Amino acid sequence: MEAVIGLDCSTSAVKALAFDRQGSVLAIGRARLPFAPDAEGRFEQDPEDWWRACRAALAELAAGLDGIEIAGLAIANQRETIAPLDAGFRPVRPAILWLDGRAVGDAAAMAEALGADHLHRVTGKIPDPNPALYKLAWMRRCEPERLGASAWFAEVHGYLVQRLTGRFATSTASADPLGVYDLAAKRYADDLLDAIGLSAARFAPALPPGTKLGGLTAEAARATGLQEGLKVIAGAGDGQAAGLGVNVMEPGRAYLNLGTAVVAGMRSASYRVGRGFRTMIAADGEGYILETSLRSGTLLCDWLTRDIFGGDAALLAELEPAAAALPPGSDGVMILPYFLGVMTPHWDGAARGAIVGLAPHHGRAHLLRALYEGIALEQAGVMARIEAEAGLAAREIVAIGGGAQSDLWCAILADAHGVPVLRSATVEATSLGAAMAAAVGAGWYSGFAEAASAMAGAVTARFTPDAGRAALYARLRRAHAGLYPALRPFGAAPLT
Repeated sequence: MEAVIGLDCSTSAVKALAFDRQGSVLAIGRARLPFAPDAEGRFEQDPEDWWRACRAALAELAAGLDGIEIAGLAIANQRETIAPLDAGFRPVRPAILWLDGRAVGDAAAMAEALGADHLHRVTGKIPDPNPALYKLAWMRRCEPERLGASAWFAEVHGYLVQRLTGRFATSTASADPLGVYDLAAKRYADDLLDAIGLSAARFAPALPPGTKLGGLTAEAARATGLQEGLKVIAGAGDGQAAGLGVNVMEPGRAYLNLGTAVVAGMRSASYRVGRGFRTMIAADGEGYILETSLRSGTLLCDWLTRDIFGGDAALLAELEPAAAALPPGSDGVMILPYFLGVMTPHWDGAARGAIVGLAPHHGRAHLLRALYEGIALEQAGVMARIEAEAGLAAREIVAIGGGAQSDLWCAILADAHGVPVLRSATVEATSLGAAMAAAVGAGWYSGFAEAASAMAGAVTARFTPDAGRAALYARLRRAHAGLYPALRPFGAAPLT
């Protein structure tokens, strides 16, 4: 039996899964990654931890591969994270993670110097502290000695490929989220790099997903338990890979990942930009993903149950029947889910979350339903922006991630969007999307559309919108959209 491996190096864990030609999981390996803010609230990781977790996950996987031959391996990675390396590919400093907010001022300064519209048009992204471009500008300003000591700059995909194969190379769909890549031309953007005193030669050469990047070295084979020479194939960023894993190659299909953050998107055959979304190279390497992102997703569910209710995940399930019995609108309670600022569509890192409309008779079930509704209304709003700005309308949405296991939340999402929400059988859509790239690179399929059609998981549940509730949520969405402008003065700036 043959299999391909999808290696998902996310922010808090590395997962290695072996899939057959139908997308069934044959073996799994997992390893945790250290992940916590430092004393100043900044998020960093040691790239060596990526490699240690990668080795451990692959070794656990290899131990369960009894009699299974591996045809190829591809990577899906946390995006926008950057690691400065010396000439020997050793870290000069810890990697700065995607959600680190230290570069707010640097993003604003570059937008002023180069033009926000130019940066948006070239990179597909509104100037925002997430992309690595602005983190590197911060290094130039605050750590010039470390920047000068750095021979290479690697995102997670490129770093792991170098450790696995000895070759410094990456995928176009992993290089592009860095914010130093020209998405229309599909090459590094020299003018943006010139602005921070760097050149494209110091970044990993970027090749299309599905391209063989190298073979597993003898040293890496010993460390992982896999065979020497195993094909390592270009994958994609984790968001694009997740979309491929639920087959967004199908026209009109959107994906919605209800994870720690909420990430959703649709595939566009042509390059488009808009304020309501950010644009990424799709995991098939040909099209583009128009993506929305809300930093606070199931993170807020955890916060509500743990810090407000004093319970755990089991309490959430206990409260859902009572929350389901409440009418749309949670009896007047609304939650603005900007607890970690807002990216799409407002691009305001200073924004904060809010709970409004509280009265003495409101209880825990009201807050839970209001949270589900707040995220659903937010998501419906940004999907409407994709339709308005890019002309792409979702006819159905495939929900993945931990939050997708909630029937109540999926039903609310269907009513808020006015289109069916499907629950995928694919639990690890990100790893599966990477495995599809490996399958194409291994020659199993002629292209990504064929691979996605063959390997994407079946639908296990379908939530159809109710016309009456959908009309109510359409009205609630207009009220919800008014919360941010009304509360904007009460953002992160201290009141005096």
